[in-house]
Amino acid sequence: MTRATVGLVLWLFLCLAVGWLGSQFRPGEWYIFLAKPSWTPPSGVFAPVWTLLYVMMGVAAWLVWKRWGFDGASGPLGLFFLQLALNALWSYLFFGRRDLGGAAVEVVILWLLILATAVAFWRKRPIAGALLLPYLCWVGFASALNYQIWRLNA
Repeated sequence: MTRATVGLVLWLFLCLAVGWLGSQFRPGEWYIFLAKPSWTPPSGVFAPVWTLLYVMMGVAAWLVWKRWGFDGASGPLGLFFLQLALNALWSYLFFGRRDLGGAAVEVVILWLLILATAVAFWRKRPIAGALLLPYLCWVGFASALNYQIWRLNA
């Protein structure tokens, strides 16, 4: 295998591993009984959407890394790692700790970090920044959903 292929596999593995880690904090019975807005997607939507988003994130990071390496893209890749950590933290806050308010604040910070990462990636490789835009939109939607669930259950 080439260095680029190994790199792609590792970036995909990293992103999917973060998704797997977040999935360990399951909604559970308590979530079923929360008041939710009418526009809450069915639960079966989340896993396929997140899987696709994690793959797109991995490809985006790989594209930046492949062209610039860690030395040439330490800032953008640092932002990427930071937002990835906050991505996993949200599941822990919302489903693990059941801290709806804390998760609502955290997801806004996550959205801002995704935006910063997308801009930084765009400057290095426009396609890499573009690959993060669906993720940015989905987390924006998730932010509104999180806020509404918190508000309805406060």
